[in-house]
Amino acid sequence: MPILNSQIALVVGAATGIGAAVARRLAREGAAVVACGWPRPEGPHSLACDVTQDGQVQATVAEVLRRHGRIDILVNAAGVIAKDSAATIVDAVWDRQHDINLKGTLRVMRAVLPAMQAQGRGSIVNIASVAAFNAGADSASYAASKAAVVALTRSAAQSYAPQGIRVNALCPGWVDTPMAAAEMTEMAAEQGITEAEARERTVARIGLGRMASADEIAGACLFLCGPDASFVTGIALVVDGGSRVAAGARAV
Repeated sequence: MPILNSQIALVVGAATGIGAAVARRLAREGAAVVACGWPRPEGPHSLACDVTQDGQVQATVAEVLRRHGRIDILVNAAGVIAKDSAATIVDAVWDRQHDINLKGTLRVMRAVLPAMQAQGRGSIVNIASVAAFNAGADSASYAASKAAVVALTRSAAQSYAPQGIRVNALCPGWVDTPMAAAEMTEMAAEQGITEAEARERTVARIGLGRMASADEIAGACLFLCGPDASFVTGIALVVDGGSRVAAGARAV
């Protein structure tokens, strides 16, 4: 029997990449998935939702509750990335990353939590990043936003555990998605190398010697959503192929 049989799952940021893979995986495991994002994901039951607009977030959650009467699982996967360092951060770029990565996560949680509290159960997974713990020199605002997502997750886990609501963060490393492909293009242009060389240099810093697939990250998300993680809350699960281990080995 599918492990999420008949559960209602809202996946935000499901238009592409990790969010799309999560939506597919949860559906295969029996969940009734409402995929939402900006632009609207493909599929007859999907919804358009810009997480920077609180009114749209509230309307999206209300529509899911109208259709299904409850929300058992929430996955927050909306996110953007830009390169900068502390001395070069532009306020508008900092604000956009925090508005989507952090405040977008907060807006959706804030809209969904009352329904989960009324149900007396629920599972929330916020997609953060290994950058929350291992920030790159050129990822200041992105890493700061993802570290804040981890802190928000841990605070919410403490607040809502007595009501049967689990809240966890998933922290991927490099994942072979359109976002990563765009970063390879940017890296190649900056360093005067080919995109293939940029990818080669990137995976050389990963213990397993490759990027993850979005489906592999979706598998980790499924674990956090599902019954095998019924006693797991407040964690930040790192799925990075050993990149932090490899970084430590190089530093010795």
